[in-house]
Amino acid sequence: MSKPTPISGFPEWTPAQRMIEQYVLDRIRSTFELYGFAPLETRAVEPLDQLLRKGETSKEVYVIRRLHGDPEGPAGDDALGLHFDLTVPFARYVLENAGKLTFPFRRYQIQKVWRGERPQEGRYREFLQADIDIVDRDTLAPHHEAEMPLVVGDALRSLPIPPVRIQVNNRKICEGFYRGVGLTDPEAALRAVDKLDKIGPAGVAELLAATAGASEAQAKACLALAEIAAPDASFADAVRALGVSHPLLDEGVEELVRVMETAAAHSPGLCVADLRIARGLDYYTGTVYETQLIGYERFGSICSGGRYDNLASAGNARFPGVGISIGVTRLLGLLFGAGALSVSREVPTCVLVAVTNEELRPASDSVAGALRSRGIPTEVSPSAAKFGKQIRYAQRRGIPYVWFPGADGAPDEVKDIRSGEQVAAASGEWTPPREDLKPLVS
Repeated sequence: MSKPTPISGFPEWTPAQRMIEQYVLDRIRSTFELYGFAPLETRAVEPLDQLLRKGETSKEVYVIRRLHGDPEGPAGDDALGLHFDLTVPFARYVLENAGKLTFPFRRYQIQKVWRGERPQEGRYREFLQADIDIVDRDTLAPHHEAEMPLVVGDALRSLPIPPVRIQVNNRKICEGFYRGVGLTDPEAALRAVDKLDKIGPAGVAELLAATAGASEAQAKACLALAEIAAPDASFADAVRALGVSHPLLDEGVEELVRVMETAAAHSPGLCVADLRIARGLDYYTGTVYETQLIGYERFGSICSGGRYDNLASAGNARFPGVGISIGVTRLLGLLFGAGALSVSREVPTCVLVAVTNEELRPASDSVAGALRSRGIPTEVSPSAAKFGKQIRYAQRRGIPYVWFPGADGAPDEVKDIRSGEQVAAASGEWTPPREDLKPLVS
């Protein structure tokens, strides 16, 4: 077999990085459950008509087909695609299982997703997301929109990462404002403003004219709205000072004020009202969120989401929801690239049980079993080499302790190979210091 060629955009972490990832996932999962979100996993594929019905995503979706496909098969060879986020499949799941769910339904979902975009630092074609969503039947109380950033703020604060800033806006403010200045295609205006960081104010003004039919004065007003940012509810005064009036604008301002006041009471400084945040997907209808990792702002959002009213709907059945998603792979990729995360050892093993000779391996296995039964990660030496070689094996692996079974009635002994301290020990009683039991992420 020839040497394989790596495929860009499909990260494969080292064992040490994978342990860090699992630690991060455990902390995120724990926070989600503290807030009452229940776990869910949906299939990896969805019908293409469902994946493509909301937002500009057709260039990103990976199509699924068999190498020797059957056009007459259940879905047709080219009718399925890998999901590009977890919100669309969750909306489908809610519609299919509404009769079995209790509303409002709170779920978290941690799964891989796939997007066919150009790989670069912090952007991948296969990556892990950690989502929470709340959906209700017919109506969803707006206080749920204020809860989302609090959950994510607590989850990210539990990790050994730089602080985050959650940028919050409301689509109703944007749409109401655009309608208030006379634009008839607010969706096109939203998509244009969403590119502000990429193409700058002049580029957005040109795009507003080309795609939303904006005049120079209208484009200037849209950009003035996008410039408003505040760490508290004072953004509302800045919006009103622009002199634009529309009922939808007033509704959006009221909802965003509630979010900012709730966030300020729970976690001062966590959220900032930033009216240039628009989010590119069309299914968002209310509050939207993006999250910056302080010191890594140039890489864009590591956590985003928003309110959606029409995504989970069919006929008279309507299930509005709000959700937010942590880009776990994106977050870790940035921090791994900067060397900003480390783990105290590269294996879970805390103790290596030495083997005196192969005939006595069962005795070493018995010691390992006793230690494992008490939750101490343990492995047995792969060979009965000289004890010096077995100790060096433990050192190479980063294992802090080596256990020596006693011979001829002598007690067992355990050695801390970092300090050199060696003491008598019983496998049914000895316990390592808490900081050595499992690898520590820092």
